[in-house]
Amino acid sequence: MAAASRRSRSRRIAIAATVAVIGLTAGLATGCDAVDKAIDCVQTADTIADSVTGLQQAVENAANDPTQTDQSLNSIEKDLDKIGDKTDNADVNKAVDDLKKAVDNVRTAVKNGDDTPDISPVTDAAGELTKVCTS
Repeated sequence: MAAASRRSRSRRIAIAATVAVIGLTAGLATGCDAVDKAIDCVQTADTIADSVTGLQQAVENAANDPTQTDQSLNSIEKDLDKIGDKTDNADVNKAVDDLKKAVDNVRTAVKNGDDTPDISPVTDAAGELTKVCTS
């Protein structure tokens, strides 16, 4: 009877250990997913910051090559789509939406003939996105 009791106890310990390992593994995987998403957000926000710098230069040189502004706006929008697809964070999504709106406003201004549109809302929104991604 003592041997049966020990086997039962050993079996319960083994089951408990297995459940603990599965729980720990799941927790680590979830934590890693969150870290991966945050890293993706930061990397893409950094890319957007580079694109915003490119937009500033394109606007300054619009007289020489007006297509550069449109290319810069397209690049920012493409990067914003990447962030939007990878996150379910409400703050990040709001920052992405604000930046998309600012980009749309610049695009509209350019289409309406403004050779030097105000891009400060784009710069501000990109800064907010970077801040949200790194906090």
